[in-house]
Amino acid sequence: MASKAKKLSPALVVFLAILVFIVGAAAGFLGAARNNFLSPVDEYADIGKNGQGGNGQGGTVHTGGDIDGELQIHFLELGNYYTGDCVYIKAGDTDVLIDAGSKYSSVPTIAAYLNQYVTDNKLEYVIVTHAHEDHYAGFAANEGIFDLYECGVIIDFAQTNQKSTATMYTRYIAKRDAEIAAGATHYTALECIEQGKTDFALAEGINMKILDSYYYANKDSSGENNHSVCMLLTEGENNYLFTGDLEAKGEKKLVEMNDLPEVVLYKAGHHGSKTSSSDELLSVIKPQIVCVCCCAGNSEYTSTEENKFPTQAFIDRVAPYTDRVYVTTIFESDEDKTFRSMNGNITVCSDGTKIWVVCSASDLLLRETPWFEEKRTCPAAWQH
Repeated sequence: MASKAKKLSPALVVFLAILVFIVGAAAGFLGAARNNFLSPVDEYADIGKNGQGGNGQGGTVHTGGDIDGELQIHFLELGNYYTGDCVYIKAGDTDVLIDAGSKYSSVPTIAAYLNQYVTDNKLEYVIVTHAHEDHYAGFAANEGIFDLYECGVIIDFAQTNQKSTATMYTRYIAKRDAEIAAGATHYTALECIEQGKTDFALAEGINMKILDSYYYANKDSSGENNHSVCMLLTEGENNYLFTGDLEAKGEKKLVEMNDLPEVVLYKAGHHGSKTSSSDELLSVIKPQIVCVCCCAGNSEYTSTEENKFPTQAFIDRVAPYTDRVYVTTIFESDEDKTFRSMNGNITVCSDGTKIWVVCSASDLLLRETPWFEEKRTCPAAWQH
């Protein structure tokens, strides 16, 4: 016969109840700290010290959280196997779109996403970083961004190596100029610098600054990437950096020509390529969150495994600063051009005192994904 459970004294019951409450509250607090970034005076200080998140263990981000806050930065999936950029920023009532890749066919995906947030059919600011298909195809499509939305201010690249007869480039220019004729204000990044129109107030306490770059005034014969428009978003003490596809020599000039702060968020340069996110830039900005817009592991640009986005070299360089790296999409088949979400649409939110990340699909950090475990060598800084 089973013995009866020993009856606990009332005093012991009260003590255990208090103990359970304290342990539960502590666990809830640590869980919140693990899944939500706090203000710079709280967890940010620890993140800066160890590069691995405030508790030294990195952590996951719960999916299904609220996309909310005065500032929201959305990194969009683009509905196909190909790598491309499209970043939507909502600052108060101001809507900003940076790029619209990766293909003409991405426009319906982008528009369906934007229409959840752009309630007045107007984009107050559009930034087109450079003349590569994976960044500006959506502006040149038959029914593209300029056709679907009223645009207030358009800021685009000052230099290009595209031929004046190139189909996508001529379509982009024609549609951009039609938007200007309809009332949009247009500046190239170089005009912003030369005319002193570098700072744009998006909402109370939120500022968008066009950074200076050597390649606004000088062509890079090696390609388009270093012509990218670079932007710093500032919200109080929090800074967020966007450099398009800027590569190492462009990043060197960016550091030399601007007083760059340490940043909460860095959109990985050139999709996490081996030629961007240089030590020279990272050592200055010391990012705490890194978002990579790519289709991880696809063979679109190379068959060399370690150089597929996000590359081993990129991972090795960013690892000493943070393990909070998120990636939008992952390939399934190069042959069939199939894909699926990695983190999915990634949104970095801020209410001015707290910053949190919401993913539409998986909440795994890059280093926690099966793809990373199979295809990448874990850097020492990420080994716990």
